Formats: sequence, structure tokens, C-alpha cells
Amino acid sequence: MCAAKGAPPPTVTWALDDEPIPRDSGHRTNQYTMSDGTTVSHMNVTSPQIKDGGVYRCTARNSVGSAEYQARINVRGPPSIRAMKNITAVAGRDTFINCRVIGYPYYSIKWYKDSLLLPDNHRQVVFENGTLKLMDVQKGMDEGEYLCSVLIQPQLSISQSVHVTVKVPPLIQPFEFPPASIGQLLYIPCVVSSGDMPIHITWRKDGHVILSGSGVTIESKEFMSSLQISSVSLKHNGNYTCIASNDAATVSRERQLIVRVPPRFVVQPNNQDGIYGKAGVLNCSVDGYPPPKVMWKHAKGSGNPQQYHPIPLTGRIQILPNSSLLIRHVLEEDIGYYLCQASNGVGTDISKSMFLTVKIPAMITSHPNTTIAIKGQTKELNCTARGERPIIIRWEKGDTVIDPDRNMRYAITTKDNGDEVISTLKLKPADRGDSVFFSCHAINSYGEDRGLIQLTVQEPPDPPELEIREVKARSMNLRWTQRFDGNSIITGFDIEYKNKSDSWDFKQSTRNISPTINQANIVDLHPASVYSIRMYSFNKIGRSEPSKELTISTEEAAPDGPPMDVTLQPMTSQSIQVTWKAPKKELQNGVIRGYQIGYRENSPGSNGQYSIVEMKATGDSEVYTLDNLKKFAQYGVVVQAFNRAGTGPSSSEINATTLEDVPSQPPENVRAISITSDVAVISWSEPPRSTLNGVLKGYRVIFWSLYMDGEWGEMQNITTTRERVELRGMEKFTNYSVQVLAYTQAGDGVRSSVLYIQTKEDIPGPPAGIKAVPSSASSVVVSWLPPAKPNGIIRKYTIFCSSPGSGQPAPSEYETSPDQLFYRIAHLNRGQQYMLWVAAVTSAGRGNISEKVTIEPAGKAPAKIISFGGTVTTPWMKDVRLPCNSVGEPVPAIKWTKDSEDSAIPVTVDGHRLIQTNGTLVLRSVKAEDSGYYTCTATNTWGFDTIIINLLVQVPPDQPRLTVSKTSASSITLAWIPGDNGGSSIRGFVLQYSVDNSEEWKDVFISSSERSFKLESLKCGTWYKVKLAAKNSVGAGRISEIIEAKTHGREPSFSKDQHLFTHINSTHARLNLQGWSSGGCPITAIVLEYRPKGNWVWQSLRTNSSSEVFLTELREATWYELRMKACNSAGCGNESAQFATLDYDGSTIPPIKSAQGEGDDVKKLFTIACPVILATLGVALLFIIRKKRKEKRLKRLRDAKSLAEMLISKNNRSFDTPVKGPPQGPRLHIDIPRVQLLIEDKEGIKQLGDDKATIPVTDTEFSQAVNPQSFCTGVSLHHPALIQNTGPLIDMSDIRPGTNPVSRKSVKSAHSTRNRYSSQWTLTKCQASTPARTLTSDWRTVGSQHGITVTESDSYSASLSQDTDKGRNSMVSTESASSTYEELARAYEHAKLEEQLQHAKFEITECFISDSSSDQMTTGTTDNADSMTSMSTPSEPGICRFTASPPKPQDSERGKSVAVPIPHRASKSDYCNLPLYAKSEAFFRKPGSEPCPVVPPREASIRGLARGYPAPARHLTLEPGAKPLGLPPPAPAATTLPQRTLPMPSTTSAAAPSTSASAAPAPATTTEPPAAERGPTHSKVGGSRDSLLEMSTSGVGRSQKQGAGAYSKSYTLV
Repeated sequence: MCAAKGAPPPTVTWALDDEPIPRDSGHRTNQYTMSDGTTVSHMNVTSPQIKDGGVYRCTARNSVGSAEYQARINVRGPPSIRAMKNITAVAGRDTFINCRVIGYPYYSIKWYKDSLLLPDNHRQVVFENGTLKLMDVQKGMDEGEYLCSVLIQPQLSISQSVHVTVKVPPLIQPFEFPPASIGQLLYIPCVVSSGDMPIHITWRKDGHVILSGSGVTIESKEFMSSLQISSVSLKHNGNYTCIASNDAATVSRERQLIVRVPPRFVVQPNNQDGIYGKAGVLNCSVDGYPPPKVMWKHAKGSGNPQQYHPIPLTGRIQILPNSSLLIRHVLEEDIGYYLCQASNGVGTDISKSMFLTVKIPAMITSHPNTTIAIKGQTKELNCTARGERPIIIRWEKGDTVIDPDRNMRYAITTKDNGDEVISTLKLKPADRGDSVFFSCHAINSYGEDRGLIQLTVQEPPDPPELEIREVKARSMNLRWTQRFDGNSIITGFDIEYKNKSDSWDFKQSTRNISPTINQANIVDLHPASVYSIRMYSFNKIGRSEPSKELTISTEEAAPDGPPMDVTLQPMTSQSIQVTWKAPKKELQNGVIRGYQIGYRENSPGSNGQYSIVEMKATGDSEVYTLDNLKKFAQYGVVVQAFNRAGTGPSSSEINATTLEDVPSQPPENVRAISITSDVAVISWSEPPRSTLNGVLKGYRVIFWSLYMDGEWGEMQNITTTRERVELRGMEKFTNYSVQVLAYTQAGDGVRSSVLYIQTKEDIPGPPAGIKAVPSSASSVVVSWLPPAKPNGIIRKYTIFCSSPGSGQPAPSEYETSPDQLFYRIAHLNRGQQYMLWVAAVTSAGRGNISEKVTIEPAGKAPAKIISFGGTVTTPWMKDVRLPCNSVGEPVPAIKWTKDSEDSAIPVTVDGHRLIQTNGTLVLRSVKAEDSGYYTCTATNTWGFDTIIINLLVQVPPDQPRLTVSKTSASSITLAWIPGDNGGSSIRGFVLQYSVDNSEEWKDVFISSSERSFKLESLKCGTWYKVKLAAKNSVGAGRISEIIEAKTHGREPSFSKDQHLFTHINSTHARLNLQGWSSGGCPITAIVLEYRPKGNWVWQSLRTNSSSEVFLTELREATWYELRMKACNSAGCGNESAQFATLDYDGSTIPPIKSAQGEGDDVKKLFTIACPVILATLGVALLFIIRKKRKEKRLKRLRDAKSLAEMLISKNNRSFDTPVKGPPQGPRLHIDIPRVQLLIEDKEGIKQLGDDKATIPVTDTEFSQAVNPQSFCTGVSLHHPALIQNTGPLIDMSDIRPGTNPVSRKSVKSAHSTRNRYSSQWTLTKCQASTPARTLTSDWRTVGSQHGITVTESDSYSASLSQDTDKGRNSMVSTESASSTYEELARAYEHAKLEEQLQHAKFEITECFISDSSSDQMTTGTTDNADSMTSMSTPSEPGICRFTASPPKPQDSERGKSVAVPIPHRASKSDYCNLPLYAKSEAFFRKPGSEPCPVVPPREASIRGLARGYPAPARHLTLEPGAKPLGLPPPAPAATTLPQRTLPMPSTTSAAAPSTSASAAPAPATTTEPPAAERGPTHSKVGGSRDSLLEMSTSGVGRSQKQGAGAYSKSYTLV
């Protein structure tokens, strides 16, 4: 690095061993100038080699000169000497010779000359780096050969020589220029006395080369040159230089030539005038060489000059460079003669005189500088002037000339007074506007003068300008500005203020405020009051007018008084009502915004801290209810009012005690001890005092028995005040459940956990029944039932046999095991009577004996059943054994039947039913539909015997009906009505609840006796989902509909009445967060985000405080954006605001204006484009949704069509008549809305596929005979159309003998948009002779009118033309209506009596389904099969297009061989079994027919229990388009389902005859397999467990005889 400094900045170059360094990749230089002017140059050597070693020299040069520095750099390697060039030295100067050694290391460098080691004299120096210096080089001594020798090894050296040549520079002999005058001749020689030849000599004048000519001649010889001037003149003045040069150097010598000239005038002085006070110049200019010296002289007076005196040169008088005389300020004494004299020593002196006359201009000699006037008084201003006459005096006010003729307030007078002129200006009167500068101007021919007079008009001051700096609750800060002080010093201020409503007579004052103060604080004000304020100012002239009156309102302050008349009223065990009145008006200090109610428990162990709740003020009287308090606890309550400023003092604490409640914990240490078989002792201890929640009134013991079959006995209770009770009269050897509770005035408390106890054994009761039958001529069989009250474990049975006529005193005794309930007694005498009885034995002894029966052995043994009938109760899904043990000779045949309505159906053996060899009927996995009366008949040659067993199947309980009765901020109270218990006592309820958006359910177990429950400790302001299920001995029942409820409370919100910012300065802002309303739920967190406007980064601040928070480190004079979010358990509320910090001086800043420019155009474009884009996307989305919806709808139609095809095809296979010939017709093609159909057969439930595309329907049941009647007939199909909702509207899942189906409403979820619908379709033929075929949409409203069902139908016909091949199209639109199960059954009964449907082909080509929905549902119940109620349900309109075409020729032949039922007159038995509406037809009535027989009461009651009610007809419930089935109805409940009104034709042509008695009119033609081979048909809704419809046994029997087959499958609708 090399650094150099100079001006101008130098340029640095580098050399290595006196040679320039080449610029290549290995050598790089860079140069830069630093801030201090230093130039820095770097030489970078990349990958140094040996040749890069040597002496580096940096040379810095600029236009002024140069400087250099050198240093050696050694590069390791074999040393060598770079070739050295010969050197030329200049004699008399110093010379350096470098030994150009490269490589390193080496031992030494030495120099030799003429074999002599140097140095050998004082002018030679050898440096350590090997450089030889020759000082003051001499030609003869130093010129010659020099040898550099480098020792590289101890005995080895290398050398290199260099020749030094010495050159001698020229030497010029001194010469001088003699003094010269103009016109003289001049000769100057320049001689070189020494120097190496050749020598070149030149001349220069003032730095320019002199060329011969213009009177100048130069003559040059070998070592001499002469300068000759023929005639000297002034132009020859200058510096002349002689320059001599040779190979060694260039030398010069310079001398000056001076030419002398005598003085002469260039400008001569002349007489002139001078103006007094002005500057004057007396002109006089001379030249000559040397420059002449000028002197001025003065002779006073205007006469002939007598004597001149030199003028003293002062600051006022000076001689200018051009020799003129300057008088800066001419005075009168300057009058006289002036003489200008010049001399330079050449020739004689010269001089010239002149006369100066002085003229006096107009001058103001006297005037006041300042003066004072009083406003309204007269004022005079005087001005005196002198000067050459005439003199004019003019007055000006400011810059305006005063004209008294135009402004009468001014008057001007002028008078002469000797040499002076006096002018007077009079002001009458003086005004505030006269407080300016007045000037008097004096003017004459030689000048003018002005005198300034400052007039000050004094007056009372103007009132100060008053402003309010800050207003607080009880003080305000004022600042004022005194604009005009009346031109007199302000001496003080007065401040006056009053209530705005008062007059100034009632003012308050602050007097004599110091004039040095410009602000003041007014204190002792009343908060939230309006004041008027004004000010006065004073000077020595007087008092100002009052200032502008200001009106201010003081801020609110925290109330000074507490709320009044605070009272407490306990409302419940956990709530106290607090009432109070607002504080006194004068103590409110503002508008009362709300109140804080503090309450604390005043009981031992409480922490004494107040809990605070807030409420908004509503008026002068307030009421608030404190809830969620401890029960039966004393609370102290205080109330505080608050306004915007804060909270006032609290009221005195008032105490109140919450009402009593039931104990929250059960008695402790409950124990139960069995004393005897019917006595037990229950003991316990008192619950903890803190849980009594009142005054303990006593205890209640609840107990109930648990029977062996799982049923519960009646619940009993005993009340006592002691902690021990003795239970008497208990059932023997029985399990009991015992609970104990404590109760207070408020009611029963929590029950204790169930405690189980068993009474002790006792002797058993008598057997419940006994039978004795002869089994042969010498034996009898006795059977019995276990005791109804075994009172223990039966160890054995003892059978007693005595013969009254035999004379035996004691009966014979026989013993059997406890498992055997019959005994054969042999070896008896034929014809002799025997008396038999039985007794059971427990560990306590033999029990009471049974009834005594008498029997005698007989030769003939008719069939007898030794098993007993009665009622058998069992849980569902269990295997049940119904015994039917029989005796007789020959062995009796056993037959089981099951009662169904008016008939008995033989029990068929299948996978579900099994009849064992001993006659026992085994039912596997029983269901509700297995409930009923079973009859076992034993028959042999000599007789028969029968027993009836009533089987009751217990199922899980029905779903409860759950409702919400009450909600609070932390609780939800639920109530419910239990459903059917399923045949078993309800053991309890399981309540499940979860937060609405969660699926994490929590369980609560509730006692069976409860009908309401309060969910507590819930989140405030939160939606909850709740569901309930009941449990019995079978298990948990169906879950209720999920209901939703919300606890009280909402998310926080910010009140606009509250001021958000209470203080803002340049760096801080204080926020008031009391404006956040909690919404009834405590605020958990408040998040603040703020940023300067235009900034992207938000700064966050989180706080739990609801009072005040500070924003710190803000920028001054900056607008900020603020976002706030307050959260509680109900959600979060948001609020945004803007604020600006103050400037550094406390001033506010203006609002931000939106920047104009390209950004606005982009924003406008964005604003316009966004709605357009959103609208386009919305239209596209709507189009896609409608397209998807249409595709789904078409897919549903295709799926439903395939399902219905398979179903009907399956049914057709069951009913196809084996008739020879072509296939049977007609065929019906339909498209159906979406359905879902399950088929339940003996093997279980399976889902139908959808692999069919058409529906072939063949009607084999319609007669070809022409009915002479003219009324419309047809076949109807009832179907419900289902959508996404799950669960049946009509719940038939728990139908058991003796119960009716329960109708309930389906509660839709929030996202449901559709409901379920049902409709009925009828294919009718109105007249036999009419060629048209009518497709009827038959909507029925059920009623009873003279025994005839009234229908309301909207019928639309698709007529056929028998003589054309072209089909006609018909649009069909349906309206809403309703249908019932009963109507469908009647339609089937009616249709089967009519002729067959003519061959035709129907096809639905299009369907349009609307998306409207209805939530309405209807239910109907009846106790009579003929009296029904139904309610219409609004449904969705739909449109379908039908295409009808005539039959093919071969189709018309098919029906000729079809076996059809022929209508005929019914017999009495048939007529009695017809449906009511059929009985009303004249075709069926018999003249004089007898009334139908009445069913005996006992049989009717049995059948009523088995069926639930008598039904006159069968009906079918299917999905749209499903095959209609002749199935019995589920119940008399006439229930109308909500229905989707789609005009879908239902396939009806293959309908089989009903299995009810109404099917009797069918002829004996057999078209179906026997019903016994297929089993009963059942229809269920919602995939229920129990059969809704059961086949009539009598109907089956008649069907077998007549050949009308029953269906082989049971269908379940989902």
C-alpha cells in the first residue's frame, strides 16, 4: 500500500527495480481517495514468483510536483541479479544505483569500482538493501564501471556490472538591465561559462518566447546569445529570462527591464458644486512611470486663493486610486479652492486648481421621535426644517400622504421662522388607528429629508381570548391570550364564573391575577355541571370589556353517595333478590350507568371476600337477583353505583339468608340387618351439617322388593325423626333395595346408594296349583305349580295320597326333587277314588299344603295336559319354553296355536319355533311380536285337553319425551314424560349432554322416580345438546330426540356511551375498558392490537383488566388504528377505533386525507370488480348445485325403480299361478321417487339390490266377469316417501299384546330441509263398458258417514285408445292430502271384488320434485276400528308425465286363461267378517240377515290382549312403487304421515287376496301355495323389533281351503 496527499489529488504509479510494473493477471493496482483527501494505492501481486522480488517504488505526482517511496520485497528462491541498464548521472547532484537482486536468502551485497570495495570516500554510501548512493557527482571521479557482487553461499557469489556516465549542466553568467528611458538603445548579452556541448540558448519575456521583430533582435552563437532593443518604449517593461540547456540539464536566469516616464494629466480638475451632506468627488487623474504621486491642497474662501494647505486625509476625505479626491459627507466648510499636484521624479511636477461650491438641501432639524396620545383627545405633532429655499413640507401616516381636505380629522399649518420652517399636524381626536409612524417630509431642489414620529394612542385593553385547556370533574384549566393591551402595560386580570342557569349577579370571581400569568386552574367545581366563564384585563387606562362567554361541562366524578334503601329478599335456596334506589341526585356526579353488587358469605370458614356482579342502571329503582348462592347460607350484600368516572361508596352491608333446600348429600353409614323373615332394621347417621341446606326435619326410608323374575315390587317409604327404623311386614325370603334420605322444609334430599338386603327363609306357601289325571287303570299323574310365595329355597316336594274309603288312617307320602313338578303314583286300584295334595319344603320346614283333588284310575285314558296355563313373562331375545306335558292312552297329539284377532294360527316349526317331543314349545330369541296367547291342545282317541299360555315379552322401554323447562347462566333444567316401560318397570334414566359443536357426551344417571333434572356448572352462553334414554330390566331403551338448549349469556359488547380514551399525549394513551359489557358471562381476556396507520404490523397487548390500560411508546403526532377483542365463554366481541397522538408541543394533528393517485384507481377498480366476480361465481355455483341436484334426483328415481322392480318381481313369483300358455299380463312400467326397502325373512334382514330396469306386473287376481254395478272400483297402494331423516314418525317398535302404537313427532335437526310423506295411488275402472282406463291419485280424508268412507280425490286420467297405436301424453299434477293404513286395507278388499285390470302399459317418463318441506305431522287414535280420525298434512307438489300405449295383440289373449275371483253373495259368516264399508254395499247385503254374533267377553278380552283391538281389514305400508301386500293393520290408530305428493302409480295388479275375513268372497280357485308353508306376513316401520301387523289364524285357515295364499315374507320399511 502507498498513501500520498496533495492538492490536487496525486496519481500514484509503481515501479519494480526502476522499471514500470506490467499490468497482467499477476499484478493488479487500485487507487481511491479517502475522505481526508489522502490517495491510497494498492499493489496486489498474485502468486508471487522469484522475479517479483526487488525494490518497489511508488511515485505520487500532480501538477505541482512529485514524491516517491521505495522498499525492497524478497521472494524466497535461488538468488540472481536482474540485468542492469547503464546510468547517466548529472554532475553536482546525487545518484542512486540499485543492485537488482532477486531471490532470497543471500548473505550480502557489495559494490566495487576499479576493483576497490566501495565506499572509498565520503560521497559514497552503500545501504543495507544493496543500493549505492553517489553524492555530488563529479565527472572525472565518479564516471566509470561499477560492479555489484552478491554472496549467495559462503564461497559462492554472483555479480553484475553497470556503467555510469556523468553529464555537466550549463552555467549562465550573471547579467543585469540598466535603467532605461523611452527611445533609448539597449543591448543585453547572455553567456554560458561551462557545460557539455551542445548548448541551446533561448529568451522569454514574462514567460513567453521572444521572437525577433517589433524592434527586438536576438543574436545567438555557440555558447552566447544577445538581446537588442532599438527604441525602448513602455511596452518593453517586463521580466526577461535567458534559458540554456544541454543533455544534462536546463538552467535559466531572469532580470527585469524598467522604462521611466514623466507625469501628465489624464483628467484635469474643473470647478463643481457639492451638496451638503452628500458625497462629492473632485476628479483628477495622472499617469507616468514610475507611477506619479498625487497631493491635494485646499485654500478656504471664495476669493482669490492666498495660500494652499495640504488636505488631511481622514475617513471623510480620501484620495481614490485614480488620484481623484473623495469627500464622503460634504460640509459647508468644504467651500474653497482645491489644487491637484503630481510628481514621480522624472521630469518636472504638474498641478491644476478648481473651486468647490456647497449647496444645502432641505433638512428636518427638529421633531419628536415618540409621543403618546390618549384615545379620544386632540394631539399636535410639530416638525422644523431648513435648507435652500423654497422648502415644501409634506405629512404622511405610514405610507399614506395626509390630505386634510379629504380627512377632516387632520389639520396642517406651516410658518417661517428665520432660517427655519415650522409645520404642525393636528389630530382631532386621536384614534387607535393613529398608533403608527407619522413622517414629515421637507423637500427643495437639492434634496429632501424625513422625520419619523412614533405616535402611541393609549386606551383600555381588549378583552383576552379565553380557551379551555382541560376540564376535569372538579376543576378546569384555563389559558388566555391578550391580543391588544391598549398600548399600555397590562396590570392584571379578573376571572368570573357561574352556573349556566344563574345570572351574573351570583358569579364567583378570581381577582387581580398577575399579568405575567396566562393560565389558571379553577377548583372546587361540582362534577357533571355546566358553567359559564368570562374574563377582564386591566391597564393604567382602565378595564377591558368582558371576554367572550364560554360554556363548559365538568366531567363526571365517581358518585359521592351510596345507593339508598337497599333491601334483601330471599327468593330461593340459591338466590336473593336485592332492591335499592339510586343515590341522591346531588351526589350522583353524573349519569348512573350501573351498579356493582358485592356479596359474600358470612359464615365460619368463608374467606370474607366479596364477589362482584355488575348490572346496567334502568331507573331510579333497581332489582337484581343473586343466584348460584349456597343453600341456606347467610350472605352480606353491599351495592355501589358507578358512572363513567368510576364507582362510588358502597352501601352498608345488609345480611340475608337463602331459603332452605333439600339436603345435597344422603345420610351416612347406612346399614341394613335382616332380623326375621319379615322384619329388617335400617340404621344410619346424619349427613354433614354443611349439606343439610336447612333445618333437618327427619328421614325417609324408601324400600322395594326385587322379585326373581327381575320385576320390582311396589315402592314403600317410612318417615322418622330417629336414625334407626324397623321395617315390618316384609315379604319372606325376598331381596329388597333400601335407600335413606334426609328432608327439610324444602323437601326430600339426595337418596343414599341402594343397599340390598334379603329377608330370612320361612316355610313356603301352598303350591299355586295342582292337577291329577288318570294315566292308566292303576296309576294317576299328579302335577302342581311351585308356591306363589316359596319364602325360601325349595328343597323338595311332598305328595300326599289318601283313599277315604280304604280305611287307611294316614295318607301315603311321596317325595320329589324341587325341579320335578309332577309325579306318577302307581299301583292304585281301578275304580277307587283317591285324594291327592302337595306341600313344598324349605330349610325352615314343610309349608302349607295345596288344594286337595280327587281322582280315580280309569281304563280309558283320554288326553290330558298336566302342564298349567297362565301368564309367562320373559325379556326379549331370550329362549322361552312353554311346557305342554300330556298323558293319555294312546299318546296324545300336541298342537300349538297362537291367537290372532278373531282366529287362531297354527304354530309352524321353523328356525324360530320348535315343538319338542314332550309337547314343549320353544321360542328362540323372542321378540315383541311373539307376545300373545298360545293354546296347546292335546288330542287322542278318547278326548282332548287345552291350556292357554299368555306370553308377555318384555322389551326395552320407549323413548321419553324430553323438554327444556328452565335455563340460567350456568344450568339447564330438563323435564320429561316417560314412554311405555316395555312391560318391565323403569329402573332409571341415562341423561347425556354435550356442547353443541362437540361429540364428547357426558352421562348422568337419574333415578326412575325423577321426572326432571337440573344440569349445573355449565358454561355461560353456550348451546348444549341433550338426549335421554330409559332403562328397565331388559336394557336401555331408545334414545329420545336430541334437543338443544342455550344457557343465558352472550359474547361481550362495547357500549357506545362509554368514552374509550380518557387521556392521550404524544407517547401514551389511556384506555377505559369499562365500556365492555360482559353479556352476562365473565370476561376472561381482552386483546388489544394497534398500529400506526399505513403500517402492516400489529402490536398486541393482552389484559384481564376491565378498567384501564395504557398504550406506551407511541409515536408522536401519529394516527393509530386500534382493534379490541373481548372474550368470554359465549364467544368474542370486537370493537375498532382510531386515535391520534399529540404533537411534541401538545397540539392535535389533522385527520389523514386519502392519498390520490394510482392507488385510488386500483381501489375503485377492485371495488367494482369484486361484486361482479362474486355475482358471477354465485350464478355459476347455483347452476352447478341445481345440476347436481337434478342428477341426484334422477339417480334416486333410477334406484327406486330398480328396487321396486325386484320387490314386485319377488312377490309375483309368490303369486304366479301355474297356468299353461303365454305369460300373464298386463304390465306396468313406473319410475318412483327415492325409497329404501328392507325385506325381513326367516333368515334375517337383507338389503335389496337395484339391478332391474323394468317392472313386469301380472294381475292374476282380477276377474274377467263384468260387474253390473256402475260404481268405480280399483286397487290402491299406500306408500310413504322417505328422505334423509331417520326414525319413523309412527313408532311401532314396542307393540305388544295389550298396547297401542304410540304416535310421536319427529323433531327435525336444524339442517333438515325435507319431511316424510305418504300417499296412496289407485288404478281404477269406473264402468265395465268404458274403454278408457283411469290412473287415479286417490288422497283420502278418513271419516265415517253412514258406514261409507268418504274420499277426497284428485283424479287424472291417462286414457287408452283401443284402435290406435299412438299413445297420448298427459301431465299429472297432485295436491296435498292424506291417507291412512285403514284406507289402504279397504281399498284392497274392494279392488279384489272387481274385474281384472285391462291389459295396458303405463310408464312415467318425467318427474319434477319440488324442494319445499313441511314439518307438520298428524296423529290419530281410536278405540273402535270403524271410527277413525285423521288430519291432512301439507306436502310438496310434484309433476310427473305419463305415457300410455295400447296392449299388444298377444297381451289381450293372456287374460283369458287367468283364474280370477268371481264376486258372489256372501254367507252370514262371510258377511260378518266384511269391512264396514263393504257391508254398506247392496251387493253384499242379505235381505233379512241376522245380526252378527257377539264375541264372548272372556274370549274378547283374551283376543283384545293379543291383538290390541279388532280390525275389519288389512292394509299395507310400502315405499313408493313397492308391491302392495295384503297385510293386516298394526293398530286402530289412524295416523296420517307427512307426505311427498308425487303422482306415482303403484303396482297393484298382482295383489293377492287379503288374509282377513273380508277375503272370503274369493272363489275356491287355488293360485297360491298353502299359507302354512310360508308363515305370517308382518309390516314394520323404521325397522322395529316387533311385528306391526299379524296374520289372522282364521284367515289362514280359510285361505288354505280356498286356495288364496298368504305372503311368505315380512316387510320392514326404513
